[in-house]
Amino acid sequence: MSKDKFETGNVMLISAAHLLHDIYSSFLAPLLPLLIEKLGITYSLAGLLNVIQRIPSLFNPFIGIIADKVHMRYFIIFTPLVTATAASLIGAAPTFTLLAILIFVMGVSAALFHVPSPVMIKKVSGNYTGRGMSFYMFGGEIARTVGPVIILGAVSLVGLEHTYYLIPFSALFTVFLYFKLRNIRISDEFAHRQKQSNISTTLKKHKTFLLMLMGLLLFRTIMKSAITAFLPTFLTAQGETVWFGGIALATLELAGAAGTLFAGTISDRIGRKTTLVTASILSPVVFWLFIHAAGQMRFVLLILLGFVLFASGPVLLASVQDLKSSRPALLNGIYMTLNFFSSAVAVMFVGFLGDIRGLFFTFEVTAALALLSVPFAFLIFRKNKP
Repeated sequence: MSKDKFETGNVMLISAAHLLHDIYSSFLAPLLPLLIEKLGITYSLAGLLNVIQRIPSLFNPFIGIIADKVHMRYFIIFTPLVTATAASLIGAAPTFTLLAILIFVMGVSAALFHVPSPVMIKKVSGNYTGRGMSFYMFGGEIARTVGPVIILGAVSLVGLEHTYYLIPFSALFTVFLYFKLRNIRISDEFAHRQKQSNISTTLKKHKTFLLMLMGLLLFRTIMKSAITAFLPTFLTAQGETVWFGGIALATLELAGAAGTLFAGTISDRIGRKTTLVTASILSPVVFWLFIHAAGQMRFVLLILLGFVLFASGPVLLASVQDLKSSRPALLNGIYMTLNFFSSAVAVMFVGFLGDIRGLFFTFEVTAALALLSVPFAFLIFRKNKP
């Protein structure tokens, strides 16, 4: 098949694997209010769970190095089952320690899935990387829309202690993925170029881009992590029910799915920089309005916020894969490390400040800090353009 052709079937299959994986990895946020009550943990410890989940992301560059040399498609096939098993057991965890272990296993599995999968998307997207990343990210965002509804529905039907009944569904889908994805190769296309570029050369060549990316992600994820990790907790603290918080999170993620679906394709047409700068400006403004809104207007703003907040995801993924490099998985591993680790630090910051000043004030602070991502959105393409 032509390397320039957009392979719709394969793109959809990989996106389906992303969908399956992230449905289960989205269980933690909607369950946090119940876990806080069950185990008697503070906001800081709740934030620590997100850090634990992201610790394995420190190894993403090493996973990327391996992915550039060996076939890792089987990780894409089987890690969703590992994630599903651990995620379906967190409600039954009797102690914070056991809960943390399950969260850590989810983090390891997520790292092994998310590093090679965008590289595979790049390979089967031809000249339409942005479109491919939009489909890929759409699967993830739809998953985080459906995930809270699924887990809260399971809790309502079988109780918090018995959500492991959800595991067989992932097992069946894993079998399907095995027969559909086992013949798609990741690294063959790049193997002949490995002798021409070592790791230090790759890092030096793209140093400016990576430094700007680091700054952009740091301030962007402060706000994004606050709302995705603590939205249900924020709303229940204001007197809403757990179900209301879960529906609000699902609404945010559904709007985010729409944002990811269109943003990558739009960036193929008007440019990565224009799309990224626009999203970086609008996101904190809409978030601030959401914090101070009430009633139906809050849901309207939540929909708009989800659209612009998540729009930068496929644009950044496409930008990383657009870089001229013989080590695409390494660069994606670095991006995932920066993304996940900055999110972990952000969640800890939000949890710590939330314990001291409350989540309302904390959300205001994160909205203000997110504006600092705008200069980096301008500068990231100035040199070493992808």
